[in-house]
Amino acid sequence: MATDISHAIKQLNQDKGIPEELILKTIEDTLIAAYKHRFGHADNAIVQFDDDNLEVTIYAKKRIVEQDDVYDPVTEIDLDEARAKHHDAEIGDEILVEIDPKEFDRIAVQSAKQKAHQTMRDFQKDSLYSEYKDKVGELVNGYYQRERNGTIYVDLGKMEGVLPKKHQSPREIYQTNDRIRALIVEVKKDSNGLQIVLSRTHAEFVRAIFELEVPEIYDKIVEIHKIVREPGFRTKLAVYSNRDDVDPVGACVGLKGVRIQAVIKELEGEKIDILKYDPDPVKFIKNALSPAEVREVIIMDEGKHQALAIVNDTMLSLAIGKQGLNVRLANRLVDWNIDVKTESQFAEMDIIAESRRTAMELFGDSESYEDELSRISDLPGVDSRVAQILLDNGIDYFEDFLGLSNDELEAKGLTSAELETLRKLIEEYVEIVEEDEYEEEDEEKADEEEIEEEAEEVVEYECPECGAKITLDMTTCPSCGIGLSFEYEEEDN
Repeated sequence: MATDISHAIKQLNQDKGIPEELILKTIEDTLIAAYKHRFGHADNAIVQFDDDNLEVTIYAKKRIVEQDDVYDPVTEIDLDEARAKHHDAEIGDEILVEIDPKEFDRIAVQSAKQKAHQTMRDFQKDSLYSEYKDKVGELVNGYYQRERNGTIYVDLGKMEGVLPKKHQSPREIYQTNDRIRALIVEVKKDSNGLQIVLSRTHAEFVRAIFELEVPEIYDKIVEIHKIVREPGFRTKLAVYSNRDDVDPVGACVGLKGVRIQAVIKELEGEKIDILKYDPDPVKFIKNALSPAEVREVIIMDEGKHQALAIVNDTMLSLAIGKQGLNVRLANRLVDWNIDVKTESQFAEMDIIAESRRTAMELFGDSESYEDELSRISDLPGVDSRVAQILLDNGIDYFEDFLGLSNDELEAKGLTSAELETLRKLIEEYVEIVEEDEYEEEDEEKADEEEIEEEAEEVVEYECPECGAKITLDMTTCPSCGIGLSFEYEEEDN
């Protein structure tokens, strides 16, 4: 057949991004499929394009035979008919006979068209999948198209993305043609086509927004340690700087808060807490409970990641947050179980017993633990500055410290508050035994040993019959065999 297909090929190539080679191959497969449907097989079908791809023709390759020997008209042609097409044709030669597409019936043409459309759809699906699968974790802009059963369908240009209900912030309400910025979280290819799943609730969505608004994060000068989020309510992120001259929190907030305000606007007013990451869990926990001010953090069980945060009475509700949201996010951010108490609640706690129990769990038997504690620097919770001042002055062991008065110790650079704290720690973790107690214990032990030795001495008597030696535990004399009994007389006072 002769037809101008050049324009159609160029249009498909420009609009759909389909390579010209694939379009030509699809046309060829379509014609061969129609030929097969019409003649039963396509073993001898040949499709040819001209040099400019302006025309395409389908041929049937046929072998020349005698007129009476034509058994299969699809693959054979008689000599007279062949010479009418090629005057120099001879028996046994093969010639190409052009097939008029009008010979194809309607069903054959329809079947071929369906095959062509399916080939194009499969290519588009594979091409788009290859393009979007590498964009997982990236931001994409689209427009609200429609909503069905809570799922929003977003026009992304080449494709349609889906924003499921679980990936939508409860703060957000959309209207037709509203712009939607979302994170690509999944690209799925199935028999129904390609599906691009979007999210506005994922923690990585917040990270991507900050990378857009904060150049220091994009350039890796400031890095986000971790993000935790309750979509629509509150987000906490811990940041740190790779340069000493760059404040990570200040970089994220921006001059007069312009950067953080842009992020909050994108999140439809969701609250955001930006805090500094610290490898020290005590400092990190204090930061994580912002905006509340934490007075003190006590590590209750390092192995189980349990900590106690002490705040002023006025800060309790702020530290816990509405329905426990603030402390819950802080727990997830630092990966510790944080219990928040006020100063009055803390005063009622048996913190010494808790500390001893924790020490026993960490170090085993409490007795062996106390034996190991001999140096001040080994004492749990001791201030490193205090320990270093004492060590510089030759005070390393508890005995050395306890042998000095507060005036003597203050003269070495310690404050009364530091001395009081250290003495309380020693009382909690170390059992001090005075020398007088040691002496009393030694005397009691010697008396007990003397009584035991006397009890072990054997008293001997003489048999009244033969004079042989006998003891209190005998009932008959070993020499004469007379029965023995012993009577005790009380001494007169």
